[in-house]
Amino acid sequence: MSSLKIRINAKFLVLALFSLIISVIASNAVFSHGNEPDLHDMESKEMQSNNISEYIQSTSVSYILTALFIAGILVLFSLLHRQKTEKMKIFLFFGIAIPIVAATFYLAASTIYLNQISETKGPVHWHADYEIYVCNKKIELLKPKGFSNSVGIPLFHEHDDNRIHVEGVVTNIKDVSLHNFFEAVNGYLEEDKMGIPTDYGFEEAKNSELCGEKSGKLQVFLYKIRNPKDAKSWIYEQIKLGDFENYVLAPYSQVPPGDCIIIEFGEDKEKTENMCSTYKAAIERGELNGD
Repeated sequence: MSSLKIRINAKFLVLALFSLIISVIASNAVFSHGNEPDLHDMESKEMQSNNISEYIQSTSVSYILTALFIAGILVLFSLLHRQKTEKMKIFLFFGIAIPIVAATFYLAASTIYLNQISETKGPVHWHADYEIYVCNKKIELLKPKGFSNSVGIPLFHEHDDNRIHVEGVVTNIKDVSLHNFFEAVNGYLEEDKMGIPTDYGFEEAKNSELCGEKSGKLQVFLYKIRNPKDAKSWIYEQIKLGDFENYVLAPYSQVPPGDCIIIEFGEDKEKTENMCSTYKAAIERGELNGD
């Protein structure tokens, strides 16, 4: 009689847990459709790719956690009931295996799909160095807090090194614009103003505000390598960017040939005397020259 109860309880538990994973998957699907904008109302391809990427990332985490939870419960159940019938063993085996295999398959398939639809056709690791000056004073982004070694999001962040990091699959190249980097670190960058969190508060600057006695203006200067393939014989040029908030950094992992971006709020000018330390070091080594 007791063995019959155990068999019934085992079957009931496995069925209940399978119902749980199906419910989680269904709820994720419903939730995503409930928050998806109508495709006819989307203003750009960028919005579509962002939604797809965010949905896949969030559901992947949900499915993996659910699979681990189910496997953990069944393993615990198996340990507590050492005398198991063959049917119970089969239920436990498939109860553990199916959720894990399903979650793994979903993760692999979604990764392949993201790689296919991404503009970079797979994960990238790009870097660009940057410096920020407000009224000739260098401004540093706040340092990472707690256990984190970065500020920003997994795709777009900084490691307390004055370097912009792009790490992952870029579904739309506009996702890694200068504007979006500032948003990723909880700041903002627009045509006429900017704001950035620092260890001493939130630093802001807006066109027409004074730097000393002179009117200030937000400007961005770019040091760009003209011949990136000629390693250690690079030639750079300095450009004053117009539509700077939408600028996307050059696709290189090393700096140089990756970009050096100088963001300044101060007197209007055509060139800057400031330069990233990596570019200065490359010049001193004889690996980099101006045009």
